[in-house]
Amino acid sequence: MKKEILRTEEAITLVKETFAGELARQLSLVKVSSPIAVLDGTGINDDLNGVERPVSFPVKALNDKRAVVVHSLAKWKRLRLKQLDMEPNRGILTDMRALRPDEDFTALHSIYVDQWDWEQRILIGERTLGFLKETVKKIYSALKFTEQVVYENYPNIEPVLPEEITFVHSEELLRSYPSLTAKERESAAVREYGAIFIIGIGGELSNGEPHEGRAPDYDDWSTPNEDGYFGLNGDIIVWHPVLQCAFELSSMGIRVDREVLVRQLVERGCAGMSLLPFHSMLLAGELPESIGGGIGQSRVCMFMLKKRHIGEVQVSIWPEMEKLKLAAAGVTLL
Repeated sequence: MKKEILRTEEAITLVKETFAGELARQLSLVKVSSPIAVLDGTGINDDLNGVERPVSFPVKALNDKRAVVVHSLAKWKRLRLKQLDMEPNRGILTDMRALRPDEDFTALHSIYVDQWDWEQRILIGERTLGFLKETVKKIYSALKFTEQVVYENYPNIEPVLPEEITFVHSEELLRSYPSLTAKERESAAVREYGAIFIIGIGGELSNGEPHEGRAPDYDDWSTPNEDGYFGLNGDIIVWHPVLQCAFELSSMGIRVDREVLVRQLVERGCAGMSLLPFHSMLLAGELPESIGGGIGQSRVCMFMLKKRHIGEVQVSIWPEMEKLKLAAAGVTLL
């Protein structure tokens, strides 16, 4: 077992170093440091779906002012682009570490989250669906490159990604599979195509529901786009051949501008957030236009190495019964 764990750790390092390097090359990203916690009340932390509770704690040296462990760095990265005065079509890449205690334990989820958070400065004229798709293709190219490197080093792990990623809007999925839930629609589509990018996640569909929740203050999920629908964001999802299920690797999108921020805050009934420091800066035109997202590090490793459980590629906390059940099934947790 010790040798098996060591081989897995070596493979994880190969996947992470290969993908991070190719992603940085494809998107012209510079590696930067990032925080694990930010001060509460600044509007910087990612609210995800708006219901997840962040881990919070008092900071003694700041008169017990509260800080929160990040959920992601969606908004922090945009501030950093400004601080670094990044040129258009260049950006930053960082290793994000987070705690999400409200996550349910599954083969794909733990309370520990590690992802590559990236953000690229763009021009106003690049706020288009076409630009979003070109960026997705570059990320997918980095995934394909990594898969090939893994195969060259571990010939027993054969490549499974299709040559190209398929783009589909969340409304198109609803119309194609009207009797299925959102997750079932994802599964049906990615089973057919192997790799998909679902456009427009967060806005209300024709059935009165969003495909999935999204916070109103980072991705643009409400702007009409060139395909006749709405949204300049989405998720990269692949088919996991071992688990036989849809497997999300990334959430990303073109970020809100002033007009979109106001519209989405009002739509979600949280216009008061516009008074927070981050949102005030954005409304004042002090932040650059950008595109960005998060790509799960453990998720990418799990997919590339064809593992059955996320605990095989990351160290986290698991219920004792879960550990016993997995051990009986031959799953070795790190």
